[in-house]
Amino acid sequence: MKLFSKEQIYQGDKLTAERQKISSTDLMERAGMQIFNWIHMRMQGAQVPIHIFCGIGNNGGDGLVLARHLILDGYHVKTYVVNCSDKRSKDFLINYDRIKNVTKDWPTLLNCTEDFPEINQDDIIVDAVFGIGLNRPVDDWVKSLFMHFRSTKAFTLAIDIPSGLSTDKVPEDEDAVVWAGYTLSFASPKLVFFLPDTAKHTIQWEVLDIGLDQEFLFETNTEVDLIGKHEVLPLYMPREKFSHKGQFGHSLIIGGSYGKIGAVILASRAALSAGSGLITTYIPKCGYVPLQASFPETMVVTDTNEEIITDIKFNIEPTVIGIGMGMGTHTKTISAFEAFLKNNKVPLVIDADGINILSKKKSLLKLLPEQSILTPHPKELERLIGTWKDDFDKLKKVKAFSKKYTCIVVIKGANTITVSNDKLYVNTTGNPGLSTAGSGDVLTGIITGLISQGYKPMEATVFGVYLHGRSADIAVEYFGYQSLIASHIIDYLGEAFIDLFKQPEPPAEVEAEEKE
Repeated sequence: MKLFSKEQIYQGDKLTAERQKISSTDLMERAGMQIFNWIHMRMQGAQVPIHIFCGIGNNGGDGLVLARHLILDGYHVKTYVVNCSDKRSKDFLINYDRIKNVTKDWPTLLNCTEDFPEINQDDIIVDAVFGIGLNRPVDDWVKSLFMHFRSTKAFTLAIDIPSGLSTDKVPEDEDAVVWAGYTLSFASPKLVFFLPDTAKHTIQWEVLDIGLDQEFLFETNTEVDLIGKHEVLPLYMPREKFSHKGQFGHSLIIGGSYGKIGAVILASRAALSAGSGLITTYIPKCGYVPLQASFPETMVVTDTNEEIITDIKFNIEPTVIGIGMGMGTHTKTISAFEAFLKNNKVPLVIDADGINILSKKKSLLKLLPEQSILTPHPKELERLIGTWKDDFDKLKKVKAFSKKYTCIVVIKGANTITVSNDKLYVNTTGNPGLSTAGSGDVLTGIITGLISQGYKPMEATVFGVYLHGRSADIAVEYFGYQSLIASHIIDYLGEAFIDLFKQPEPPAEVEAEEKE
């Protein structure tokens, strides 16, 4: 799914009006009607007080359309206009007149005062104060209104975006933003719904189709894509009946040190489970017996050193190399890593101590093959690019880093973001159970195994991140968040592949109708 910028949404609105020969007022009516349908489907006429707070721009106009249709359908509605300026949009004024024609209970004007209406916990608040176009600080009294919303503990539904939240920056004062239980977003969700600094302002979101021009939606390229099953399914490469292991590449996993052999075991198992035809693991001597005993499917090459990697030499021709997990940053290991990079021409997936070594000696970054993949956790990322002010600053720095070194960077998190040049891919799978030792090693192995089979680095990364999260989503149903461990992600990776082709189950009410 494409995540459109606010500038693109404005362009889409304009093109839709031109191509469909409708007015902006008609498009607003369509948007407000979709919100009404969403609410009506869930409430079915329930007489719960609904408090609709409208700004004086187009977001407020959407709220007035909604209020009018709810009133006409007999709902218990109270409408307010947050009268914070003399400037009103044309479509707001048209819908302000329309609502006055259907009810004697005209909207209450809130005029820069903190004498706010009483709202009970069981009521519903609809936030239609500000939309995506807000470009100024929120007035103190409006901030107090938003704090009043929150203090009531009433369910809050935001229209398009929680008011006070920008699409492209982190708010300086989180109290000057609405905290929504649910957001109904037009055309596409917003990037801020997926970033740690801003996602807290909406617990859930849903996209409403307001009939924007299909050609515009299809042909417009976006900086951000949201990745789910629909996006990764076309990437899947099926296997033919007469295929054999030699067709699916040879993955080499390099890493480990005394006490940290488990990291390479996890990565090696994951690479083979992701579909690599062959797997070889390069480790210090101390890991030979544990690796051979716990994972007989791998071939093993050892360093001459017992406890650490000191010299990376092998006589195989791998398709791809995953390196760094559990490797340590001993001076001899750093020297071995540098010598390896100077001679390597094979695609790389770099994790953990491989990234830490690059951070210690940044001149080595110039030795990376193009489209190398780096999978740092937050602290490793900080060592690599420096500290950041907020999530948008982090994204800016990662994009600059990706451009400079022509590499792909995976920003791990609740919504893991893959960065390539200026393009962002926001993943939708995964859960808090992934906050466990070794899950990153598994991700590196999965991506390595996909590249081995012939997936391009960008495809392998996006697909690998999705599968990693989806496997955890399946496994967590059996183990819960606390008891999920990295090995479970590998164990359920096959289920994640199979899940790609499962049709979603129909809602219970649809199933009941079909039986009748």
